[in-house]
Amino acid sequence: MLEINNVRVTFPNGVEALKNISLKAQAGEVIAIIGRSGAGKSTLLRTINGLQPVSSGTIRLDGEEITAMNAAQIRKARRYIGFVWQEYNLVERVSAMTNVLTGRLAYNSGIGSLLGYFDRSHRAIALKNLERVGLLHRAQNRADRLSGGEKQRVAIARAISQEPKILLADEPVASLDPELSVQVMSDLARVAREIGVLTLINIHQVELALQFCDRIIGIAQGVVEYDGEPAGLTADVLDRIYRFDRPTGVKLPDQAVLLSV
Repeated sequence: MLEINNVRVTFPNGVEALKNISLKAQAGEVIAIIGRSGAGKSTLLRTINGLQPVSSGTIRLDGEEITAMNAAQIRKARRYIGFVWQEYNLVERVSAMTNVLTGRLAYNSGIGSLLGYFDRSHRAIALKNLERVGLLHRAQNRADRLSGGEKQRVAIARAISQEPKILLADEPVASLDPELSVQVMSDLARVAREIGVLTLINIHQVELALQFCDRIIGIAQGVVEYDGEPAGLTADVLDRIYRFDRPTGVKLPDQAVLLSV
């Protein structure tokens, strides 16, 4: 379980990025975090991953308080926190398989880790996860030979190869065209459900959040404006989340209206 209690983040310049954020989430949930740029979405994920210190409040993952950890403890905790970045963060000159195997580094101790050697059990996990995202046939291709959508699916396979307690994805489809965005979001949500891992996805495309996620958290100016099922994300709720940056042409659930400007 993820438990976030009264978390505030104030940057050195005085900007309050998060204001008293509290929420709980269970294993197996696939949650979209929506909101305009600068709302605090990425800051929230960075606090969960220990990349951004909090000004006050607590974050616990399966009872362990991330916000009370020192640097060494946070590094150890990240073994169980998978992260999918917008820009893939792959090593371009090596194969998809080798990139996925880097998700096993924390489990691969000793000289084998230093030499990049992974035994059969690690390789079996990597191959299984490449298969999960439909890229088993591309295992030996260099990352720089893959399309953007394929690179992001490799990044997903790498993250789940960590066998994480939680999977965080920060704008995972922002760099992709609409067709590839649907494919990557579909793969991400499906795999998360297959392995039962709690997944939080920062995303601008509201229609994809509605299509693939079980729960929507809407953040505006560092405050949670909405936390509930996709069916409750009405035009009025979206107005509160996006204010003057309301998305256009977003298809809402049947009881809502089609947004337009």
